[in-house]
Amino acid sequence: MTIALEMMMPVAGRAQFRLSLVLAAATVCAVVSVRTLPSKMDATSESPLPICASDASAGSSLNKVEVISSHALPDIPGKRVTIVRVTYGPGGFTPPHRHAGTVTAHITKGQIKSQLKGGPVEIFDVGQSFFEPPGAIHLVSANASNTDWAELIAVFVADEGAQLTTLITP
Repeated sequence: MTIALEMMMPVAGRAQFRLSLVLAAATVCAVVSVRTLPSKMDATSESPLPICASDASAGSSLNKVEVISSHALPDIPGKRVTIVRVTYGPGGFTPPHRHAGTVTAHITKGQIKSQLKGGPVEIFDVGQSFFEPPGAIHLVSANASNTDWAELIAVFVADEGAQLTTLITP
């Protein structure tokens, strides 16, 4: 079916279609993996990828970012897909930031409050997803609760070696 769909679309749209398929598959795999992986991640999660700052000045000290997987995309040279689990403790947040590439986030626990520059503040529940285009400024990224934990799976597609998250200084 994929081949038939690709034959019907212009050449310029094929790469975008393939990337969409990769993102969809990666999101599904990430959600399934999160539900089946043991709570202690292997050495892959401890790799020094520049995802997010992790000290208390970058939000709550209860925040945690774990790399689930990271792979070069062989059919899109120079690009890498990285999947991370972001856990926010009660009242946890990340200061304003931007990402190098696209991000699709899927909420797996609690509620996440989010706002991109120029957009409204939104609250996403378990099972919902949101998308961040390259370079978008993420003004609000927070646990919507001061009493419960929240978690999301983020799928980054960015240039190989890119710093995935950069905090915005006021």
